[in-house]
This record gives sequence, C-alpha cells and structure tokens, in this order.
Amino acid sequence: MEKLTGACIIGQSGGPTAVINASAQGVIQTALKSDCITRVLGAAHGIKGVLEDKLYDMSQEDPAELDLLKYTPSSALGSCRLKLNNADEGQLGQIVDALLSREIGYFVYIGGNDSMDTIKKLSDYAMIRGIDIRFIGVPKTIDNDLAATDHTPGYGSAAKYISSILKEVIRDGLVYDQKNVTIVEIMGRHAGWLTAASMLARKFKGDNPVLIYLPEVAFDQDAFIEKVRTSLETTPNLVVCISEGINDGKGTFICEYASEVGTDTFGHKMLTGSGKYLENLVKERLGVKVRSVELNVCQRCSCSHLSRVDLDEAVNAGVYAVQAALAGESGKMITFIRNKSVPYELSYSTADVNIICNKEKCVPLEWIINDGSDISDAFVDYVRPLTQGHVELPTKNGIPLFAYRKA
Repeated sequence: MEKLTGACIIGQSGGPTAVINASAQGVIQTALKSDCITRVLGAAHGIKGVLEDKLYDMSQEDPAELDLLKYTPSSALGSCRLKLNNADEGQLGQIVDALLSREIGYFVYIGGNDSMDTIKKLSDYAMIRGIDIRFIGVPKTIDNDLAATDHTPGYGSAAKYISSILKEVIRDGLVYDQKNVTIVEIMGRHAGWLTAASMLARKFKGDNPVLIYLPEVAFDQDAFIEKVRTSLETTPNLVVCISEGINDGKGTFICEYASEVGTDTFGHKMLTGSGKYLENLVKERLGVKVRSVELNVCQRCSCSHLSRVDLDEAVNAGVYAVQAALAGESGKMITFIRNKSVPYELSYSTADVNIICNKEKCVPLEWIINDGSDISDAFVDYVRPLTQGHVELPTKNGIPLFAYRKA
C-alpha cells in the first residue's frame, strides 16, 4: 500500500487507568520517529478536542515529561464521554473536516467499548466519503470486557491493586474477637473480571474472601444471607467481595433495592451502594458486626501496585497501533493474543471494530462455581500472568513523580 503522509492525532476517552498514558507514550514516541508522520497532536479531552480545536503539539513537550508519561496514572490528555450519533452526518462531517483541515492522516483513539464505537463511526464515514484517514483504536479498560482480545491494558494493574489492598482489608478484620463481616464492593457493571481478581488475595484454600459474587450470575438475597450465616461458623472474620453490578437476574441491580439510580451520558445506570445495601441486610437478618467498603475510583487508576506486564503491554499496544496505521490498516483495534500462559507469551494483532464495539466479554460461566459464590482455579491460571512484575516509580522527595503538560 502507498505510504500516507500526514499528521497524527491521539486522543483518550472513557474512564482512566493506571497505564492509559503508557499506551499514549507508545503512540507519541513511535509517531514522532516516523518519516511519514509530519507532526503529532494530542486532543484535549478526546474527540471534544477535535471538535473544539483544542490540540497539543506533542513535539513541543519536554522529552523528560514524555518519558514520565508511562508512569503517570489517569488520562494526561484529558478524557470525555461523548457518544457520536451515527445518524448525525453533520457531527461526523464536522469531525472529519476538522481532521482534513489539520492534514491529519492518522487518528489513534485509546479507550474502551464506546471509544471503539467512535472509531467505527468515523472510519465508516471517511470510507463513504473516500477520505484516506486511518482510524485505529487502542484498547483500554479495567473492566476487561472488550471482545476479540485476551485482555485489556489497565486490567492487570487494577487486578493487582484490588488483590493487594484486599489482603490489607483481610488483615484488618482479624483484630476483632467477635464475629464480623466485611463486604467489599468492586467495580464491574455487567462483567465481573475485577471482582474475580479478589481471589488472588487468598493465601490458602478456604481463606478470605470466602464469598465472591459477580454480575454474570443472578444474586439471590436469601441464599446470600444463608451463605454468610454458615461461613461465619468457620470464618468468624468473614470477607465478602461483590461486583457493583450484581443483580437479581430480572433486570434490577441490587443497589436499586435501596434507592433509584441515575444514568450517565451514555444511558448507563450509575451504580453504587450494593455493598451498603447488603451491609444493612446482614445487620438486620444476622445481627452481627458488619461494615461495607467501596474501593471506588482508587481501583481504576492507582499506580501504587503497577503490574510490569501490564505496563509493558500498554506501551507495546501504542507502538503497534502506529505501525498498523502506517501499514494501511483502519477501522481496527489492537488485540492481544495469548500464545501460552506458562511461561507467559503474548503477541499483538488487529481486529475489525465492528466485532468489538457495543459488545461485552463476560467472565465464562464455567469459571463461576458454588452456586455463584466463588471462582474456579481456571480463572487464576488466566489472571495471574497479568499481575506479574514490580515497577519502581520515579520519585521526588519520596513521592511519585508524574508528567504534566505545559499547557
């Protein structure tokens, strides 16, 4: 294919992770070295930056700051949750025209499901108009729910953070000499990959967390109370982990039993409070000491427990994205292919965003056992390689040193 000369825009979208900037660094540094790419621009707050012409010239950034980028959590360029309307040709046309005015040949978007939907709509629209702009998606989501890829950058570090923090929570519960229950609420709307990772905190068979509930299986409140009751007989300092999206199997999230929930700009219900609801339920039904802990935003982009595997793969995904675009690919997302788990071996490829966007990859039902209250060892074999390796963060005066833009 004939080489395309033009500028490259990189954007970030959706929720942040611990390694989304590592992917950005992979894109930026690879693009800056390319003879075909005339300049590299960063879009402020994702696609909104393209619409509003708020762009950063990455060649003007301090190289030392760019080196720090891969150790910096959250989205350095800023994020957004703007869903493009496929029926609104005016909006799509405005974006593509903005890209043409900047002589953009390459558009790399780092994000999750909705971001891949953006790649699909823009690449389809450009193709219909006969415009040669190459649109490539780089996967990002701690939820690990993107189709066509073994896993996603951000998941390994989030899984490592959750299991590490949970070990501390478990130790905290041991100080009491009376029966007590700690319910830990972990992110996960429809897919329980993050909550499943809590089993890595176990030191031995039967260790805490004794009960683990994912949204893939309907949650029965009476059965849950009975499980807690019987588990307390052998584990008086019981720890239970639940996904925020556990539901009754009939369309109602457990948190909705306590109160109505709002929706975000994509129409997704804003979930929180399942742990608190179950805390009150256990207190009312069993009369034992109980507390709930919501890990909240820290679990998605903390860099205090970075996985070296996750960090390296995130950078490589950004590098591969530029290479794929230069090779002529468009309307694709970078995918991870696991060749083997022991020893762990990975390769990179691409997949059409049409088989990825607006789909969710859930935890296989065969990995969910004990009437939906535990996870099998098959999951451990899957997740353990992704949490490996320690990362020594750059520091100043003993505190992590993060990158900052000049703007």
